[in-house]
Amino acid sequence: MASKILAFALSVALVFVGTTSMANATMISTQQAVAVESRADLETEVRATLARADVARMMVDMGVDLADVDSRVASLSDAELAQLHSQMEQAPAGGVLGVLGLILVILIVLELTGAIDIFKKV
Repeated sequence: MASKILAFALSVALVFVGTTSMANATMISTQQAVAVESRADLETEVRATLARADVARMMVDMGVDLADVDSRVASLSDAELAQLHSQMEQAPAGGVLGVLGLILVILIVLELTGAIDIFKKV
């Protein structure tokens, strides 16, 4: 009797295993696809600028942990990322002090809103 119950339970489970693994895909608009790609491009350019040796040295001097830079850039909103990128583009070569100041201000705002916890060492 127990083997019949076990066989029935296993056959029911086998039937439902195939039906529960369906994928759910939806269409996205062209604007959404372009926005995702545009953000990825901006993040790549900002990260490349922040990875430069002189910029990294200035961030360390300001007390920023370089290990957290990628996560901090990823946590920026689209507007903040666009503003940071435009400021980096407008900054003269070697004059990244203003950009670093903007980064510091953004990090302080994110810290005060509770989005990140970066100044725990201070």
